[in-house]
Amino acid sequence: MSSNAIVQYTASSSHAINRYDVFVSFRGEDTRNNFTGFLFQALRRKAIYAFKDDEDLKKGESIAPELLHAIQSSRLFIVVFSKNYASSTWCLRELAEIRNCVQTSPRPVIPVFYDVDPSVVRKQSECYENAFAEHEKRFREDKAKMEEAERWREALRQVANLSGWDIRNKPQYVQIEEIVQNVINTLGPKICSLPKDELVGIEHRLEELVGIERRLQSVNNVGVVGISGMSGIGKTTLARALYERIYHQYDFHCFIDDVSKIYRDSSSLGVQKQLISQSLNEKNLEISNSCDGTCLIWSRLHNVRALVVLDNVDEVEQLRMFTGKRDTLLRECLGRGSIIIVVSRDEHILRTHGVNDIYQVQPLNDENAMQLFCRNAFKVNHILSDYEKLAWDVLSYAEGHPLAIEVIGSSLFGRNVSQWESALARLKEKKSKNIMDVLRISFDQLDEEDKEIFLDIACALCHHDEEYVTEVLKFRGFHPEYGLQVLLDKSLISKRSGIIDMHRLLKDLGRYIVKEESPKEPLKRSRLCNYQDFCKAMSNNQTTEILEVVAVYLLRNSKTVRVDGLSKIRHLKYLRVGYVNCSGSLSHLSSELGYLIWHNYPFECLPQSFQPHKLVELLLRGSSIQRLWSGTKVLPNLKRLDLSYSRKLVEMPDVAEALNLEGIILEECIQLRKLSPSIGLLSKLTILSLRNCKNLVSLPNSILGLNSLEYLGVYGCSKLFKNELLDEARNTKHLKKRCLVDGPIHSHSKSHLIKKMLLWPLGLLYSRAQRESVSCLLPSSPTLPCLRVLDLRFCNLVKIPDAIGKLSCLEKLNLKGNNFVTLPNLKDLFRLYYLNLENCKRLKYLPDLPSRTHLPLNLYSYPIQYFVSFRDRIIEDYKDMTGLMMFNCPEIVERERCTSMTVSWMLQILQVCMFLPYTFLLLISFGFEKKLLTHNKTQSWYNSECFIPSIGSIIPGSEIPMWFNNQVVSMDNSIIIDVSPFVHDNNWVGVVCCVIFSENVSRNSIYNLDHMWLFYYSRQEFRREQGIFQGKLDIRNLRLTFTLEDVKILCISKVDRFLEFADFEVKKYAYRWVNKQDLQ
Repeated sequence: MSSNAIVQYTASSSHAINRYDVFVSFRGEDTRNNFTGFLFQALRRKAIYAFKDDEDLKKGESIAPELLHAIQSSRLFIVVFSKNYASSTWCLRELAEIRNCVQTSPRPVIPVFYDVDPSVVRKQSECYENAFAEHEKRFREDKAKMEEAERWREALRQVANLSGWDIRNKPQYVQIEEIVQNVINTLGPKICSLPKDELVGIEHRLEELVGIERRLQSVNNVGVVGISGMSGIGKTTLARALYERIYHQYDFHCFIDDVSKIYRDSSSLGVQKQLISQSLNEKNLEISNSCDGTCLIWSRLHNVRALVVLDNVDEVEQLRMFTGKRDTLLRECLGRGSIIIVVSRDEHILRTHGVNDIYQVQPLNDENAMQLFCRNAFKVNHILSDYEKLAWDVLSYAEGHPLAIEVIGSSLFGRNVSQWESALARLKEKKSKNIMDVLRISFDQLDEEDKEIFLDIACALCHHDEEYVTEVLKFRGFHPEYGLQVLLDKSLISKRSGIIDMHRLLKDLGRYIVKEESPKEPLKRSRLCNYQDFCKAMSNNQTTEILEVVAVYLLRNSKTVRVDGLSKIRHLKYLRVGYVNCSGSLSHLSSELGYLIWHNYPFECLPQSFQPHKLVELLLRGSSIQRLWSGTKVLPNLKRLDLSYSRKLVEMPDVAEALNLEGIILEECIQLRKLSPSIGLLSKLTILSLRNCKNLVSLPNSILGLNSLEYLGVYGCSKLFKNELLDEARNTKHLKKRCLVDGPIHSHSKSHLIKKMLLWPLGLLYSRAQRESVSCLLPSSPTLPCLRVLDLRFCNLVKIPDAIGKLSCLEKLNLKGNNFVTLPNLKDLFRLYYLNLENCKRLKYLPDLPSRTHLPLNLYSYPIQYFVSFRDRIIEDYKDMTGLMMFNCPEIVERERCTSMTVSWMLQILQVCMFLPYTFLLLISFGFEKKLLTHNKTQSWYNSECFIPSIGSIIPGSEIPMWFNNQVVSMDNSIIIDVSPFVHDNNWVGVVCCVIFSENVSRNSIYNLDHMWLFYYSRQEFRREQGIFQGKLDIRNLRLTFTLEDVKILCISKVDRFLEFADFEVKKYAYRWVNKQDLQ
């Protein structure tokens, strides 16, 4: 018989404390040396912990406490009925106790009929009848024992009537294998070693890891999975939970805790002994050397489908010992279909051993972090209202780190609000030693130079571009290309979109370590980054030979600090002072200084004694500088000079000896009247920005010799332009095809400048007031082969030249707010993916859109390395745009044709996007992208360098196209999408929604027509962002909230902010699931 339903059983109903997986009740003299002996061996091989009684326990009239406890703390019972089972009062007492346990806490019971017919046991006939007759004969004079014998009979009847195994006259090894497998299936995964309620946020991670495990299994080789992440992030917990989830699927399995400690304590043989002892079930195993150990592992496991977990591996050699090779790990020793899971803080170790599937454990999201915090701080699942703000302060500090959340939460349990405030203030100042000790493990394993790099990033270079960080670290004498990769591998830093970042707790660790150098005297530390410590150091005003890095930044108002002490820091190499109110005097700066960044520098000049020959970067934005210095300074290493918003600057420094300068930014220097002629010597200069230098009256003629100049910004320099200078520029080499001139446009020189500017990929960048009617000045023939973005917003254009339709590289065309009636043919613009015609109130006819689309491999690739903030400002208006925008075009005709073309064009773009190497497609319309970015700042797509952030279209229209097969009337400005038919369908790629909306009639009318909004929501987004709009994939509906604010973000542009914010309402909507066939 096969054993199926034995007793109703669920994992949640199991005994609170399970010491044993299985308790076996049997008559020793009948089966100990054959069946049950083999059964115990088979259970051990499967790592099933079965209680094996000792005959010494079976003495006396009552069950020994040890035996009683073993029964009560077992998860499953096997009762082996043999001919003499009922003749043993001990066996019957065990059986009665098993029955009692099952009644109070349901657990499975498996009867096995060894050498007796099941009917004999059930009917209590033949040998069982004789055995009970003997018992009753002995108990005849004892009423209590007679009642006990009756309980034995009842227990025997109940258990014997369960479905089980009749193994008479059958091969025992076959039956034992089936019984053991049934035990595994019945018990399922073991209860995780951590209490179930504490495993917050683990289920989704487990599903991802199980998916990796199943994929590797399907290949039928030995698969290896790495689990990596920073200290305390939950790697071991996750690995243990995964092990408990899947171990029963394997013929052999073992979990080796803390490989690093075993290796340190017992050398390379320690881990081998752990693995071999579990596989051979021998505790006192002697292995003379690792070679013998490898042979034993291979001989025992090479044909076995095994699951092996190696936890906390922190050195390459700890894995190499198994086979003597760096890239094979245990693969050669295990059978096909085996899985090895390696847990390590260091990804380099995993990659060294050929581990390609590495799961990076990320911090908890806000919801899970709050749940975990509440369970520790309040012992409930919800937050108490008086503590909400303080709780979010804790979570902001912990940044999803489970250990930190648990430690801080537990320390706050039972405290009142004032105690919480005091504890948090202390935490921010002194840190938690328990948290720091765990995080420090990875730091202590670094080489000395890598430690220095870590401390520099923690104290000064976090949140900076990798190129900049590398440059600074090289200046400091380090080897950053290698060091940064080491820190990345050990999860001590992260890199997103080229930005080097660090978890807040790790940043605190670095600063904590630096403070330990001299807890009481900041000037005796190597780095200074705390505002209070900076104030203390400056007040001491003492000479120091140790301090090399000062990076102090303060956003809120601060007290005034006298900074005379900076003059006594002899070996200062990096100085960053941000928005600190400073006073005093500065008589000297270290000649070793390479980076001087000081926002609101308070003095009129730099110290005359300062020798800046090592200076690489000089940024004094918003300073009180009148002139940097007198005369010429030798600046062979200076690359960047930024004196923007220095409103007292009257003289640009002589840069004749700064021949490596790449960028000069003098924006808003309103007292500056002229530039130094030495600027013409800067052959490497690529950026010269003079925006809003209102009193600048001339540029030196030598500027025309700057052959490397790529950006010349003269916007707002109202006194600057002399016509002859611009005319001369026509014949110079410096305004090459990738150069942009940004400034006021005078009528007779516009044509030349516009042609030059349109060659720049970022298009036209000048103010609305200066955008006069330039339609006659646009080229009449296609002479702009490199043009990618053409921005002609609010230029009062009454006609668009046909030549625009021949700009084969054009990707974005913005014609918003013009007065033309029709457009030229755009069919040949195969790269076009953004067209803005908003507020073109005279537009009647929309031309044919491109019939096919060829998108570039990287939509947002800008080759010029500007200052990061400067570059971001330039491209801000041109990113995150995809689709057709025709809001407020009241004269448009042929609306059905417009709708049909729009849908077709969108699908064309989607078809191309499916096959391009974009990290992520977030293809929705106005405003929603802002909501997504708000909720998902830690997601990988947000930091991707190449993705399409939005595909959406707004066009006039009041009817939903027939192409949409799910049409609904909206009741509450929400879009409800039934996802159930497609949750498990691999054929769909996304969903296209169509919304008909109009202005709310209760307001004064601004836009008197209905509009249609089309947007696409990708499959990737569904999979990645379940539940972001109050809905999840595992429920019936996904709810997308259509808020009025989202409409206004797109409809009210940056240029026409003066318009009243109008409310809009959704009238009806429809959607269609897009499958692969729709895009073919």
